[in-house]
Amino acid sequence: MNLAIRDVRHHAGRFALTAFGLGVLLMVVMGMGGIYRGLLNEGTLLIDRIGVDVWVVQRHTRGPFAELSRVPRSLVERVAAVPGVASACEFVTHTIQRDHQGRRLRMAVVGLSWPTDKGERLPLVAGRPLAQNHYEMIVDRKLGLSLGASLPLGKDTYTVVGVTRGMTTWGGDGAVFVTVNDAQAIQFDQPAEAVRLERAARRSRAERQDLGRAQPQLLERSAGPAVNFPALGTPNVSAVSARVAPGAAADAVCATISAWGDVTAMTHARQQDLILSGPIERSGRQLGLFRTLLTAVSAIVMALILYTLTLEKLHDIAMLKLIGAPNRVILGLIMQQAIVLGMLGFGVAYVLGQFAFPNFPRRILLVPMDLLKLAGIVLAISILASGLGIWRALRVSPGEVLSR
Repeated sequence: MNLAIRDVRHHAGRFALTAFGLGVLLMVVMGMGGIYRGLLNEGTLLIDRIGVDVWVVQRHTRGPFAELSRVPRSLVERVAAVPGVASACEFVTHTIQRDHQGRRLRMAVVGLSWPTDKGERLPLVAGRPLAQNHYEMIVDRKLGLSLGASLPLGKDTYTVVGVTRGMTTWGGDGAVFVTVNDAQAIQFDQPAEAVRLERAARRSRAERQDLGRAQPQLLERSAGPAVNFPALGTPNVSAVSARVAPGAAADAVCATISAWGDVTAMTHARQQDLILSGPIERSGRQLGLFRTLLTAVSAIVMALILYTLTLEKLHDIAMLKLIGAPNRVILGLIMQQAIVLGMLGFGVAYVLGQFAFPNFPRRILLVPMDLLKLAGIVLAISILASGLGIWRALRVSPGEVLSR
């Protein structure tokens, strides 16, 4: 019988407990890699689901997902007139946080260009797309809102008509999809007292100017809603999204639009790169550092465990040498135990992760290629960690059997 297997069976309880402890440590290493993959997936998920070819954003900004952007709503007509553009529509996104039924909801509000976009492309798991221009919303199930639920946002109450799955931002916030008009109403909502004070301040400024004193009717308008001023434009949107015509090149369309002095145009791939090379890249470097440290700790722990197991078998090893067993038998005994311990630890880590990772607040995405790489690293660590035990075993003298 193989000596390594026989020794493992002889100390099965202690060996299993050691493998379990090592598995918990490896589960953390595995989870950190999964967190990074989850960040990459969440960071580009909304961009992929929206599925446009060109993003037009404020000049010298990185777009609506990576940075705050403000462009006039009239930009839609300018972009639509560019050769090679099949369609263009406004896009609004911003993040809010509200208390609802005793719990805190942090959500990314995404405005859909009604009626062109009603949310048909969203991965609905329940309900339907938007059917009217106001007071309906589609939410990600991460927010915990069911069909028919009501959520007050601003001065209006919105009804959940659809539920999606996996529609989150790189920050882990669930997405809420409403029309562009509703998204702007939520974004620019102000308390009644703030509106009153702004109108009073507006009238006070008009009274101090010659124009206000010469035209008393202007003073009355200044104390009313902002829509009474024709010179005031509509609220800005976050970006304009465009789809190119069949046969047209997105890069050529971006080059034409970027020649304008007030906006920057970027392709779908460029918008993804900006997300991945910003905050996600920094988070990935930090997770990678901790993962490296934990991997080194795992190697040290395995080396100490194998060294301790070797010390306990010094009498047996000396006996093997006394009866003429070659060094390769002893080397195989320790190295095989190390490999078995490492593989058992990896298996425990994977099984525990299947139960633990779905309960984490952030998405942990296990990619087969990452698992194979980690298994290879664990195998290499097992072989290297056995070196300390092998070194000690080879120094054992056969005469130690007679000294005990």
